[in-house]
Amino acid sequence: MTGVSPRPARCADAGGGGGAVAAGARDRLYVRGIVLVMLAGCFWSLAGILIRNIEAAGDWQILFVRSLTLSLALACVLVVRHRGRVAGEFRKVGVTGAVGGLGLAGAFAGFIYALNHTTVANAVFILAAAPFATALLGWIVLRESVRRATWIAMVFALAGIAAMVADGVQAGALAGNVAALLSVLGFACFAVSLRRGRQGDMLPAACLAGVFAAIGAALAADGFAMSLHDVALCVAMGVVQLAVGLTLFVAGSRHVPAVELALLAMTEVILGPILVWLGVGEVPSVLTLVGGAIVLAAIAGQALSGMRRKPTPIGAV
Repeated sequence: MTGVSPRPARCADAGGGGGAVAAGARDRLYVRGIVLVMLAGCFWSLAGILIRNIEAAGDWQILFVRSLTLSLALACVLVVRHRGRVAGEFRKVGVTGAVGGLGLAGAFAGFIYALNHTTVANAVFILAAAPFATALLGWIVLRESVRRATWIAMVFALAGIAAMVADGVQAGALAGNVAALLSVLGFACFAVSLRRGRQGDMLPAACLAGVFAAIGAALAADGFAMSLHDVALCVAMGVVQLAVGLTLFVAGSRHVPAVELALLAMTEVILGPILVWLGVGEVPSVLTLVGGAIVLAAIAGQALSGMRRKPTPIGAV
């Protein structure tokens, strides 16, 4: 990663200041990780407005084209980044990358189904449950501790989720809400796998997720006849909304603990309903807006408290 220069060693020779400079480098990398993860959420927030402009394509058709183009886009990034060592990079992610890829593939499928069977606001706000699943998995698998500020932020997020899920159940969108919750579990699995394998490039795991999702969609779909309009939107989802977002997320994940990844990426949760509201007039309910405001407060509090604390050392769990 860029941003760490040879200067710390010279400072150490000059008078023992190398530790302070190294800590400063960690601070910068941690803050940069926060920015990258939040930007990833901004790109992911485009999903709802793109889905709402689909003319006739079904869930599995959307998932197939979106996932296939995602994998192709990420493969291009890997070729540029690693040249002739791409196959080796896929081998390096190993079982951790494969498990994370399967989790993310499940998250893709659950999210597409949820967007088509409940409101965009409900679907993306339910994703706010991701920190709870991620915290549990991170504690079990990685033994990453959860700060008090993070738990407080998650409690506030849970209060917002409760309001929105109750609203969705009343509206008869239970299937969509359940699919969104399953997506949460898949995303948590992916986030934890990124932290476990953060010493290397984990972008191949995201590429594998696209491959797994495309295979599953191909087996489930009745056919692939789609209009050029729908194909173009699905390609935009795969290349812009997902590939760019995942590239940013994977880069940021190397310097941000697993539970914070899920919280900071909730910029998607806030922007998604707003874009659909402005773009196609899908107005969120009062409960959804109240819940979203609570979640936004939790994200802001978590980000600010994280910037003030001493960041997790690079390479430490």
